[in-house]
Amino acid sequence: MKSKSLLGGVSIGTLGGLIGLGGAEFRLPFLVGILKIDTFHAIMLNIVISLVTVSFALLFRGFTEAFYANFHIVLNLLSGSLIGAYLGANFASKIDKTRLNHSIFILLVFLSFILFSHIFFEYKNSYLPPLYVQLFLGFILGIAIGAISSLLGVAGGELLIPAIILLYGMDIKTAGTLSLAISLPTLLMGIYQYNKNEKLKEIFGFKEIMVFMAIGSILGAFLGVLLFGVVDDVYLELLLGTILLISAYKLFNKSKKI
Repeated sequence: MKSKSLLGGVSIGTLGGLIGLGGAEFRLPFLVGILKIDTFHAIMLNIVISLVTVSFALLFRGFTEAFYANFHIVLNLLSGSLIGAYLGANFASKIDKTRLNHSIFILLVFLSFILFSHIFFEYKNSYLPPLYVQLFLGFILGIAIGAISSLLGVAGGELLIPAIILLYGMDIKTAGTLSLAISLPTLLMGIYQYNKNEKLKEIFGFKEIMVFMAIGSILGAFLGVLLFGVVDDVYLELLLGTILLISAYKLFNKSKKI
């Protein structure tokens, strides 16, 4: 169990350092399918370990000049995502999960093809909307992404990075760093909600898994950041597009079982 947890943490944590994801979409099937943890507790463990992954990936990447120059993007999307995360947690039991999964499936497939096309067709800044439109759309998108993140127990990087690339014209490396900065408070909001409902203490029975996956996530985040410095942007966009398609496929299969 220790070795599986450590290896899983390293493998999934590498995505956090390399692309800017919490890796939750891949960690949840690992927790449920490989480690045989029930879904409810796996979601809470997922959020906690995602917080570790995102925190250290952001720490290892560092706060570059590009990060500070685009910090308004973080504030713009974060102002919406925190509202969305709060609303998603409160209305989770009232939402039709099958319809939600179908909608997210379509969105993930759409974003993946947009990213693939972005590899071959460079979008120029002249095509971007004016700043006030960016700020308005960023706030609305933030609410939607925050709500989805809260409902699915993920950091939301799979949606945040494409949104930052397409709406603000950022390169994928800068978008990944900004995504980590946005995901961090969003995850904290989710943890706060679970703690407020006195559910968080239930995962203390999985301390060994939590500790070894967290250690693995830190090592993986560091490895990912090392790769981040040498991997070309095109390959990162190709990898993220592939991850979106895999996530969409998993959601599709999950919807059929509901």
